Amino acid sequence: MKKKVTLRSLLIGGGFTLLFVALMFRMYYLQVVEASVLLDGAKEIWSSSRELNPQRGAILDRNGKVLVQDGPAYTVAVNPALINKLNMGDAVVNVLAPALGMDDPSGRLKLIEKVNEKNARGEYYKQREIRNEGWKIDGDTAALIREGMEEKGLEGIYLIEEQKRYYPTEELAAHVLGYRGLDGTAALGLEFTYDETLKGIPGMIRYDRDRLGYELPNSKAIYEPAVDGKSLRLTIDENIQVYIEQAMQETWEKYRPKAITAVAVDPQTMEVLGMANMPTFNPNTYWDYESQQDFFNSAISGIYEPGSTFKIVTLSAAVEEGIFNPNATYQSGSIRVPGATIHDHNYSGWSEITYLEGLKRSSNVAFVKLGYEQLGYEKLNQYILDFGFGEKTGIDLPGEQSGRINFRGNIPSEVATATFGQGRVSVTAIQQVAAISAIANGGKLMEPILVKEVLEQGTGKVVSRTTPKVVRQVVSPETAEQVSEYLEGVISDQEVGTGRKAYIEGYRIAGKTGTAQKVVNGRYSQNNEYVVSFVGFGPVEDPRIALIVIVDEPRLGDYREGGDVVAPLFKEIMSKSLRYLGVAAKEPAERLVLAMPDTTVPQLEGFTRLAAENELLRRAMDMEWIGTGDTVLRQFPEAGGTAVPGDTVLLLSSEPKDTHLPDLTGKSLRDALQVTALLEYETTVDGQGFVVHQSVTGNRSVHIVLRPPGEPYDYTPAGEEQIEESPEGEMPEEATDSPTHEDWGELPDIETVPGA
Repeated sequence: MKKKVTLRSLLIGGGFTLLFVALMFRMYYLQVVEASVLLDGAKEIWSSSRELNPQRGAILDRNGKVLVQDGPAYTVAVNPALINKLNMGDAVVNVLAPALGMDDPSGRLKLIEKVNEKNARGEYYKQREIRNEGWKIDGDTAALIREGMEEKGLEGIYLIEEQKRYYPTEELAAHVLGYRGLDGTAALGLEFTYDETLKGIPGMIRYDRDRLGYELPNSKAIYEPAVDGKSLRLTIDENIQVYIEQAMQETWEKYRPKAITAVAVDPQTMEVLGMANMPTFNPNTYWDYESQQDFFNSAISGIYEPGSTFKIVTLSAAVEEGIFNPNATYQSGSIRVPGATIHDHNYSGWSEITYLEGLKRSSNVAFVKLGYEQLGYEKLNQYILDFGFGEKTGIDLPGEQSGRINFRGNIPSEVATATFGQGRVSVTAIQQVAAISAIANGGKLMEPILVKEVLEQGTGKVVSRTTPKVVRQVVSPETAEQVSEYLEGVISDQEVGTGRKAYIEGYRIAGKTGTAQKVVNGRYSQNNEYVVSFVGFGPVEDPRIALIVIVDEPRLGDYREGGDVVAPLFKEIMSKSLRYLGVAAKEPAERLVLAMPDTTVPQLEGFTRLAAENELLRRAMDMEWIGTGDTVLRQFPEAGGTAVPGDTVLLLSSEPKDTHLPDLTGKSLRDALQVTALLEYETTVDGQGFVVHQSVTGNRSVHIVLRPPGEPYDYTPAGEEQIEESPEGEMPEEATDSPTHEDWGELPDIETVPGA
């Protein structure tokens, strides 16, 4: 018995000893061998870190109006575990479905799946995001969801505050701006090109926490602030962009073409004032657009045979070389070169005419004689290259094409057709407008500019500024001036000028039409597949804007009607832009009045600031904003009244009771009473003349003192209530299938080439 007790004690003691040795070995292993690894793991558990997202920079137009900006938004998430525990699944779906635009059967089914979603272990998830149309919702939608939750007493719906990219002008300049994708990546346009500048640098905050996630009292937090992205101020003018897109829309609806492109620039600096394409897209809902053509920026990526607009290059070369005599004559109709006969668009011609008339009529024969017979291949080709064709302009947008200049000097027909922009010549719209700008600015080819300044967010401090860049002097200033005057005749000559439908009374406009057959399978199409275009600038004496418009395959009965499409489109954009830029028409005042826009005051109530301003600018009416809102609540004069050009229309954008009375000093009695009546002030008046003093004398009552001009006035009665000044600070922000050559193939049949 004693032996059994002793043996049992030895076994138990030995077991404890072995256990102790194993424990000591394990402690040594954990504290020495794996100490660093375990410490790092523990720190991961103790520490909590969170990335701090920077605010992406805004994109502004040249006048500071917001085109793109980040704004508060929310990601919607649900807690399936809590929702099912409380049996609120149906109620949650009923609140979310209409708010998120998922009220159709498929949408509701997706929501039902989300609120009942389980993991691999069969347990309900505690959080699942509802990624609906851009993943994030705006503040109004979030408020609607909160209201539904409170009304029905729901739990388990989370609104996670984040930032979202907003494009308040929607389709406006979409191809220039680009968009930010659902996954946060930048796509197309300036969003892509300047992504590094716009996105900023993320920050981070790290601290130690307990097992419940609370920060430990003695922990040392590490904080690295986020650096917000820089903002861009563009050369784009929102108003000119609106004029372009409105005019394009009218042409689109009337002629149903495959595509339209327009580019407007300041020819003195090559700052892009407007650039647009149709079809287009809305960056806020880009996922709704299935066709890649909607995202194609034809202005820089579409290459096409320019046709007769290219005659500007041949004309400039001929003038520079001293071989263009406007009064010399030639036989129009057709001309034979080795291997081909080339016709005018009027096959029989106009008998013997001067070269100047040939330019006005857009005669192919005239330019074959100038470019092929007199300039020759070497000089013609060199001028084409000097004008920037065959190379990229350097505009800071992705996807620019260089076009193709590859006609061969040993094939006369290729040289001949190149003189009027067909054959082995293809260009882009931005190249064309850069070339016409070189004529407008005295012969300088310049690099296009889209971003005028890079700004710090918040302060608006200029980080960098883009200055105009001259690529080369293409022709002399004297040549440029002569060519401008010749091109003016294309529009001003109302008898033979092919551009006469672009004539604008009171303005000297220079320009050129173009009609080019499209190449299909290596040959010119015989099915009325044409690209029609118009390029020009104005006013000739002091060019402020150069413009190109291109319409791909408008529905026409005859290609000779191409000018009926592009000339009015060019005229609409050019005339509105010149007036907006303050270029006065040079004609008698009485004729100006007759030519002015509609003087009927439009209905503006309910319009946004931008829409109201554009409508009044179109009618040459001035405006005065009263209030801090973004929508017109009231107006004076009322809709249907009359306001001649130069009159001011008062626009109230916030409720009268919430609006301060602005400073009326200097206004006439009539103008002052209009303002006080709009703001519902009772008004008493002292004197005659113009307002020299105002004082609020009670609730919604004001006393106005008037005196004749030049009469001194000193008014400081004791105890009088001081004038209510408007709060200082900034006003609210206001808010083709391109013709290309896939296969050059054999030389197209020259006999069929038009050239209007």
